[in-house]
Amino acid sequence: MTTEAGNVAILREAYAQWGESKGQSSDHWLGLLADDVEWRSLAQGSSGMEFTSPANRREQVRGYLEGLARDWRMLGYEVDEMIAQGDRVVVLCRCAWVHRGTGRHVALEKVDVLRLRDGRITHFMEYYDTAKAMQATGLRIVDPTGTVIAV
Repeated sequence: MTTEAGNVAILREAYAQWGESKGQSSDHWLGLLADDVEWRSLAQGSSGMEFTSPANRREQVRGYLEGLARDWRMLGYEVDEMIAQGDRVVVLCRCAWVHRGTGRHVALEKVDVLRLRDGRITHFMEYYDTAKAMQATGLRIVDPTGTVIAV
């Protein structure tokens, strides 16, 4: 089995568990992390999304996963495609969530970029419409001129 095929198999199982468990398979994800993991989110710890702060240790990633489960309830998670080259896998997916505090729903297209070494995740970066997610938290989104663009 090639490195690419092995990495895709590992991640296909992890994402399947994630979707089937409605985001409750965090222990499985934590078990896949390398000691020197770098975990990032496009929201970067923004207001209302504080759990998305950068993480460099397994316990910090646990905080991300616990914060996600605390603030959001998963409605669905579907992987559309995985593209692998060398140690990198790009995952194209769709997900839907409801914010526990506001009851607002959000459906997102999402791209995750992961790197693996010896079957362990060394790098994770997620890209999604942060404004759409933040809007569901009930926060006011203001553009650089001070104009409110979403509530």
